[in-house]
Amino acid sequence: MVAGLSPGACPDYHHRNVKGLVMIVELGHFALILALMVALVQATLPLWGAQRGNAALMALAGPAAGLQLTLIAGSFAALTWAFVTSDFSLAVVVSNSHTLKPMLYKVSGVWGNHEGSLLLWVLILAVYGAAVAVFGGNLPVRLRARVLAVQAMIGVAFMAFLLLTSNPFWRLAMPPLDGEDLNPLLQDPGLAFHPPFLYLGYVGLSMAFSFAVAALIEGRVDAAWGRWVRPWTLAAWVFLTIGIALGSWWAYYELGWGGFWFWDPVENASFMPWLLAGALVHSAVVVEKRETLKAWTVLLAIMAFGFSLIGTFIVRSGVITSVHAFANDPERGIFILMILGVFTGGALVLFALRAGAMEARGIFGMVSRESAIVANNILLSVAAFVVFIGTIWPLVGTMLLGRDLSVGEPFFNAAFTPFMVLLALILPAGAMLAWKRGDLARSLRGLIPALVLSLALVALAFALQTGRTALGPLGLGLGAWVVFGTITDLWGRTGREDFASRLARLTRLPRADWGKTTAHAGLGVTIFAVAAMNAWKVEDIRIVQIGETFPLGSYDVRLDDVREVEGPNYLSTMATMTVTRAGALVVVLNPEKRIYPVAAMPTTEAAIDYGFWRDLYLVLGDKQSGGGWAVRSYIEPFANWLWGGALLMAFGGFLSLSDRRYRVAAGARKAPAGVPAE
Repeated sequence: MVAGLSPGACPDYHHRNVKGLVMIVELGHFALILALMVALVQATLPLWGAQRGNAALMALAGPAAGLQLTLIAGSFAALTWAFVTSDFSLAVVVSNSHTLKPMLYKVSGVWGNHEGSLLLWVLILAVYGAAVAVFGGNLPVRLRARVLAVQAMIGVAFMAFLLLTSNPFWRLAMPPLDGEDLNPLLQDPGLAFHPPFLYLGYVGLSMAFSFAVAALIEGRVDAAWGRWVRPWTLAAWVFLTIGIALGSWWAYYELGWGGFWFWDPVENASFMPWLLAGALVHSAVVVEKRETLKAWTVLLAIMAFGFSLIGTFIVRSGVITSVHAFANDPERGIFILMILGVFTGGALVLFALRAGAMEARGIFGMVSRESAIVANNILLSVAAFVVFIGTIWPLVGTMLLGRDLSVGEPFFNAAFTPFMVLLALILPAGAMLAWKRGDLARSLRGLIPALVLSLALVALAFALQTGRTALGPLGLGLGAWVVFGTITDLWGRTGREDFASRLARLTRLPRADWGKTTAHAGLGVTIFAVAAMNAWKVEDIRIVQIGETFPLGSYDVRLDDVREVEGPNYLSTMATMTVTRAGALVVVLNPEKRIYPVAAMPTTEAAIDYGFWRDLYLVLGDKQSGGGWAVRSYIEPFANWLWGGALLMAFGGFLSLSDRRYRVAAGARKAPAGVPAE
């Protein structure tokens, strides 16, 4: 290859490699078509076998799930190869790649577009199906066959959508010499990893849906079903937590606006399933422990995946404008709406027909662990519904009223926050109540130390701050109440012996107990961080001349220089800004404004000095006609506590998943050889 020329610009390179590239791409396309055929088999024959009691047909489900995964993985690998080698005979590579792009973003470009991300969606769907085939050996044979069949039905729908409307292997008759580049906003490590985690969560809720529909077909929801569905839902919730946190972190440092959550429709599209998945995880506990709330839990499983499909519609339909959305024609959105209608609507009809088969066995009092979880479920579900209304209301206004309506941060903060405050208030006491019939006074007595510590922190925060809103101290108190309360609950599980014995027993508690404590503590930390960032942020926007110094809280910031810098595939206007405190150097930061020539799109690169207690956040704006530069500066208090709280929640979920009780289904009955399990 001639030095200095890209593979797309070298005729000799094409002559030597075009046949191999074409073969790999065509094999990937063919593998996707074969996967659709295998999914059709998996969706029909095992289901028929479960209905007829045919063990041979039911046994097809596992191998079919494994073969489907192998074929889709091969197809995804072929598309990845096309991006890595800059095969511009594929339309999707031309639209989302460039020979000068760094390798990380060539790879992430595979899912940085509608077609490739949908193939990733289908791949993850197949991964979950194959995981049930591998790890679901202790499931009743009929239930396992039905679960895999329903999962395959979802795969059939999305592979048909992929092949008919969004084929990533669509070829160009006259390939260009180079590509149009990936959206510069997506050329970032945070956005490289954000979509895969988000899809692992979105698509993971399909397993809860498949278990729910399979149970409805079978006409039986029992404690064992609750134990089987819980780890899959918890895994989806964990991945959604990580995905949402990565997306929020990216918005914080990449968009240069000094915030972490904008209530953007696409942000809400991932947040709503997260809320419902959290409710489902807790509700499944009641089914497992008490064999009650069966109908509600099945309904939650249906709605959680339904909201995942709604999120898919919001992102891919083209009916909204967002930096997160794939800009596509509404006709694809209609296809997704059809999928949503068939699966969610069909499942709800089946739910209505089978309502009598989900009679609750356990009873419980108004004051009990079950009642606390019901309250948890109601608050999370209503909060999700509030977010849904706020998200779709502009669309409703446009379609039905012919008016452009705007629903912004004030509405969401006012309508959503009270439900989270109530949830945080009842969480510690509810977690300590006994099953069936609890003693609220006894639980509250045990929480007196946690309450005293929380109120002390509130008083301290009020004493230290001057002339500010009460949001910060109250958020600190609420977060501390959740953290100290959940620690009190964990300590209470060690009995009433001497301190050394209780400490020894603490180390032997099940991982699920540690996981619950860690996740709830992470929620408390997150609540505090959100309140602190909203209440105690320092913001400054001004025009600054080179050499000028301006105050930012207790810091002084000097604009030393602004120069032009050339990056690997962009041009940058970079500032040098020195931050001092009481004359001592704190940090030198370099905020940038970048322009990507191929995409002809500017981006803002904030410069951030990350700290345990605060972040210093500087943004370079445009050069002013009268001289000087627009500069936005922030002190972001406890910003890293927000990401730390999210990581604690996710880590708590992983701890619980590592508990053996999650991996071994309770009550799994194995039928004698040759006899299908009911």
